[in-house]
Amino acid sequence: MKMKELEIKGAWLATSPVFKDDRGFFREWFKANTLRNPATDDFEVMQANLSVSQKGVIRGIHYSLVLEGQSKWITCVAGSIWDVIVDIRPTSPTYKKWICVDLNADSGDSILISAGLGHAFMALEDNSTVSYLLSSPYSPSDEYEISPLDPELGIRWPAKNPVLSTKDSAAKTLRQMQDSGKLPS
Repeated sequence: MKMKELEIKGAWLATSPVFKDDRGFFREWFKANTLRNPATDDFEVMQANLSVSQKGVIRGIHYSLVLEGQSKWITCVAGSIWDVIVDIRPTSPTYKKWICVDLNADSGDSILISAGLGHAFMALEDNSTVSYLLSSPYSPSDEYEISPLDPELGIRWPAKNPVLSTKDSAAKTLRQMQDSGKLPS
């Protein structure tokens, strides 16, 4: 597995070899010892989540303010997604910057995002399935969302008329979250 730092500090693309034959394919999609180096925080899995989305669904921008922080390891295990990482750390030199990575079930790629970054994705196919490994358990009182359609962020989603959950539709803008003191420090 190879790790490549992305344009936002704290975000990495992990690439693993995919071994294909007439039966299908095999890949190692997570290897803890790969993350035990000075470039990354140690990543201990505390919770694993799975989501299935139809084409055009946007999930996010989500983040956690749990005391111990929450890093995420994101892998598309079926279908394909347009994965978005947003720097929501007001003191960061890349604050408000967003980057996208195409992830699909056949690529061998995963994304690691450190605590303090926002995460979202759009499903590009029906039944796109995403696995998340989290470094801290879900804590409802510490979980927040930012509108994925925030005009100040200007994320150029690949499909028109996205489908959003009620929670994501009602999410505040990045500026509103900053004004309320609900961004990572």
